[in-house]
Amino acid sequence: MADPQLTKALDELVVRAADGDQDAVTQIVRKVHPLMVRHCASRLRNRDDLHVTADDVAQEICMAAVAAIPRYQDRGKSFLAFVYGIAANKIADARRRGRIYPLCIVDDIPDQESADPGPEELMLHSERSLATGDLMKILAPHHREVLMMRIVLGWSAAETAEAIGTSAGVVRVMQHRALNRLRAELDRKPVARELVCA
Repeated sequence: MADPQLTKALDELVVRAADGDQDAVTQIVRKVHPLMVRHCASRLRNRDDLHVTADDVAQEICMAAVAAIPRYQDRGKSFLAFVYGIAANKIADARRRGRIYPLCIVDDIPDQESADPGPEELMLHSERSLATGDLMKILAPHHREVLMMRIVLGWSAAETAEAIGTSAGVVRVMQHRALNRLRAELDRKPVARELVCA
Protein backbone atom coordinates (compact mmCIF):
# COMPACT_ATOMS: atom_id res chain seq x y z
CA MET A 1 0.00 0.00 0.00
CA ALA A 2 1.45 3.34 -1.06
CA ASP A 3 2.00 6.07 1.49
CA PRO A 4 -0.90 8.56 1.03
CA GLN A 5 1.37 11.51 1.81
CA LEU A 6 3.87 10.41 -0.82
CA THR A 7 1.07 9.89 -3.36
CA LYS A 8 -0.28 13.38 -2.68
CA ALA A 9 3.18 14.96 -2.83
CA LEU A 10 3.88 13.32 -6.20
CA ASP A 11 0.52 14.45 -7.60
CA GLU A 12 1.37 18.04 -6.63
CA LEU A 13 4.90 17.78 -8.03
CA VAL A 14 3.75 16.38 -11.36
CA VAL A 15 1.58 19.46 -11.96
CA ARG A 16 4.62 21.70 -11.43
CA ALA A 17 6.82 19.43 -13.54
CA ALA A 18 4.32 19.53 -16.41
CA ASP A 19 4.64 23.33 -16.31
CA GLY A 20 8.40 23.02 -16.81
CA ASP A 21 9.63 23.15 -13.21
CA GLN A 22 12.91 21.15 -13.34
CA ASP A 23 13.24 21.12 -9.56
CA ALA A 24 9.88 19.31 -9.39
CA VAL A 25 11.16 16.74 -11.92
CA THR A 26 14.26 16.16 -9.78
CA GLN A 27 12.12 15.70 -6.66
CA ILE A 28 9.86 13.23 -8.47
CA VAL A 29 12.85 11.11 -9.48
CA ARG A 30 14.28 11.22 -5.93
CA LYS A 31 10.99 9.99 -4.51
CA VAL A 32 10.16 7.42 -7.18
CA HIS A 33 13.56 5.81 -7.81
CA PRO A 34 13.98 4.06 -4.40
CA LEU A 35 10.42 2.71 -4.64
CA MET A 36 11.09 1.35 -8.11
CA VAL A 37 14.39 -0.28 -7.08
CA ARG A 38 12.59 -2.15 -4.28
CA HIS A 39 9.67 -3.01 -6.57
CA CYS A 40 11.96 -4.35 -9.31
CA ALA A 41 14.12 -6.27 -6.83
CA SER A 42 11.02 -8.06 -5.57
CA ARG A 43 9.93 -8.94 -9.12
CA LEU A 44 13.26 -9.87 -10.73
CA ARG A 45 14.30 -12.84 -8.61
CA ASN A 46 14.40 -15.69 -11.10
CA ARG A 47 17.57 -17.12 -12.59
CA ASP A 48 16.40 -15.88 -16.00
CA ASP A 49 16.37 -12.30 -14.67
CA LEU A 50 20.11 -12.25 -13.88
CA HIS A 51 20.99 -10.39 -17.09
CA VAL A 52 19.62 -7.14 -15.63
CA THR A 53 19.73 -5.44 -12.24
CA ALA A 54 16.79 -3.97 -10.39
CA ASP A 55 18.56 -0.61 -10.48
CA ASP A 56 18.85 -0.74 -14.29
CA VAL A 57 15.13 -1.37 -14.71
CA ALA A 58 14.26 1.25 -12.07
CA GLN A 59 16.30 3.77 -14.01
CA GLU A 60 14.43 2.89 -17.21
CA ILE A 61 11.13 3.33 -15.35
CA CYS A 62 12.15 6.76 -14.02
CA MET A 63 13.27 7.91 -17.46
CA ALA A 64 9.98 6.76 -19.02
CA ALA A 65 7.99 8.41 -16.22
CA VAL A 66 9.80 11.74 -16.65
CA ALA A 67 9.34 11.57 -20.43
CA ALA A 68 5.59 10.94 -19.90
CA ILE A 69 5.01 13.89 -17.53
CA PRO A 70 3.96 16.35 -20.28
CA ARG A 71 1.33 13.84 -21.50
CA TYR A 72 0.17 12.67 -18.06
CA GLN A 73 -3.47 13.38 -17.22
CA ASP A 74 -5.17 12.63 -13.91
CA ARG A 75 -7.92 10.15 -14.77
CA GLY A 76 -8.78 9.04 -11.28
CA LYS A 77 -5.42 7.31 -10.74
CA SER A 78 -2.49 8.87 -8.91
CA PHE A 79 0.77 9.61 -10.69
CA LEU A 80 2.36 6.88 -8.57
CA ALA A 81 -0.15 4.34 -9.90
CA PHE A 82 0.74 5.55 -13.39
CA VAL A 83 4.44 4.93 -12.62
CA TYR A 84 3.67 1.41 -11.37
CA GLY A 85 1.93 0.80 -14.70
CA ILE A 86 5.12 1.84 -16.50
CA ALA A 87 7.07 -0.45 -14.14
CA ALA A 88 4.94 -3.45 -15.10
CA ASN A 89 5.79 -2.88 -18.78
CA LYS A 90 9.50 -2.32 -18.16
CA ILE A 91 9.80 -5.44 -16.00
CA ALA A 92 8.01 -7.46 -18.68
CA ASP A 93 10.42 -6.03 -21.30
CA ALA A 94 13.42 -6.99 -19.14
CA ARG A 95 12.11 -10.55 -18.77
CA ARG A 96 11.47 -10.79 -22.52
CA ARG A 97 15.04 -9.65 -23.25
CA GLY A 98 16.25 -12.31 -20.82
CA ARG A 99 14.44 -15.02 -22.79
CA ILE A 100 15.69 -13.74 -26.15
CA TYR A 101 19.30 -13.17 -24.99
CA PRO A 102 19.82 -15.64 -22.14
CA LEU A 103 22.95 -15.58 -20.02
CA CYS A 104 25.32 -18.53 -20.12
CA ILE A 105 26.25 -19.12 -16.50
CA VAL A 106 29.56 -20.94 -15.97
CA ASP A 107 30.66 -22.62 -12.76
CA ASP A 108 34.25 -21.45 -12.89
CA ILE A 109 35.85 -18.33 -14.26
CA PRO A 110 38.99 -19.17 -16.26
CA ASP A 111 42.28 -18.21 -14.59
CA GLN A 112 43.60 -16.56 -17.72
CA GLU A 113 42.38 -15.18 -21.01
CA SER A 114 42.02 -17.73 -23.80
CA ALA A 115 44.59 -17.53 -26.57
CA ASP A 116 42.13 -19.14 -28.99
CA PRO A 117 40.81 -16.85 -31.72
CA GLY A 118 37.44 -15.29 -30.94
CA PRO A 119 34.45 -14.90 -33.30
CA GLU A 120 35.81 -11.69 -34.83
CA GLU A 121 39.23 -13.20 -35.58
CA LEU A 122 37.62 -16.32 -37.06
CA MET A 123 35.38 -14.21 -39.30
CA LEU A 124 38.28 -12.03 -40.46
CA HIS A 125 40.37 -15.15 -41.19
CA SER A 126 37.49 -16.62 -43.21
CA GLU A 127 37.02 -13.39 -45.21
CA ARG A 128 40.78 -13.12 -45.79
CA SER A 129 40.96 -16.74 -47.00
CA LEU A 130 38.06 -16.21 -49.43
CA ALA A 131 39.57 -12.97 -50.74
CA THR A 132 42.99 -14.63 -51.18
CA GLY A 133 41.39 -17.58 -52.97
CA ASP A 134 39.55 -15.24 -55.34
CA LEU A 135 42.75 -13.29 -55.96
CA MET A 136 44.74 -16.43 -56.77
CA LYS A 137 42.20 -17.35 -59.49
CA ILE A 138 43.59 -14.60 -61.74
CA LEU A 139 46.93 -16.45 -61.99
CA ALA A 140 47.76 -19.11 -64.54
CA PRO A 141 47.62 -22.59 -62.94
CA HIS A 142 51.43 -23.15 -63.07
CA HIS A 143 52.08 -19.74 -61.41
CA ARG A 144 49.50 -20.54 -58.74
CA GLU A 145 51.19 -23.90 -58.13
CA VAL A 146 54.62 -22.26 -57.73
CA LEU A 147 53.30 -19.75 -55.20
CA MET A 148 51.59 -22.49 -53.21
CA MET A 149 54.78 -24.51 -53.01
CA ARG A 150 57.10 -21.58 -52.28
CA ILE A 151 54.93 -19.46 -49.91
CA VAL A 152 52.33 -21.76 -48.39
CA LEU A 153 54.39 -24.95 -48.13
CA GLY A 154 57.71 -23.12 -47.63
CA TRP A 155 59.62 -25.16 -50.21
CA SER A 156 62.93 -23.95 -51.60
CA ALA A 157 63.29 -22.97 -55.26
CA ALA A 158 65.20 -26.22 -55.87
CA GLU A 159 62.48 -28.37 -54.24
CA THR A 160 59.78 -26.61 -56.23
CA ALA A 161 61.77 -26.97 -59.45
CA GLU A 162 62.19 -30.69 -58.87
CA ALA A 163 58.44 -31.07 -58.18
CA ILE A 164 57.34 -29.35 -61.38
CA GLY A 165 60.25 -30.50 -63.59
CA THR A 166 62.13 -27.29 -64.28
CA SER A 167 65.09 -25.29 -62.95
CA ALA A 168 65.31 -23.22 -59.77
CA GLY A 169 65.92 -20.07 -61.90
CA VAL A 170 62.68 -20.61 -63.81
CA VAL A 171 60.82 -21.10 -60.50
CA ARG A 172 62.15 -17.75 -59.21
CA VAL A 173 61.08 -15.98 -62.42
CA MET A 174 57.60 -17.56 -62.24
CA GLN A 175 57.26 -16.55 -58.59
CA HIS A 176 58.37 -12.98 -59.38
CA ARG A 177 55.87 -12.66 -62.25
CA ALA A 178 53.03 -14.16 -60.21
CA LEU A 179 53.65 -11.78 -57.28
CA ASN A 180 53.81 -8.78 -59.64
CA ARG A 181 50.49 -9.83 -61.19
CA LEU A 182 48.91 -10.08 -57.72
CA ARG A 183 50.31 -6.65 -56.69
CA ALA A 184 48.86 -5.06 -59.82
CA GLU A 185 45.47 -6.62 -59.10
CA LEU A 186 45.54 -5.40 -55.48
CA ASP A 187 46.43 -1.88 -56.64
CA ARG A 188 43.39 -2.03 -58.91
CA LYS A 189 41.07 -3.24 -56.07
CA PRO A 190 41.68 -1.36 -52.78
CA VAL A 191 38.97 -3.34 -50.93
CA ALA A 192 40.68 -6.63 -51.77
CA ARG A 193 44.02 -5.14 -50.67
CA GLU A 194 42.56 -4.24 -47.26
CA LEU A 195 41.26 -7.78 -46.75
CA VAL A 196 44.31 -9.70 -47.98
CA CYS A 197 46.94 -7.43 -46.42
CA ALA A 198 45.16 -6.91 -43.06
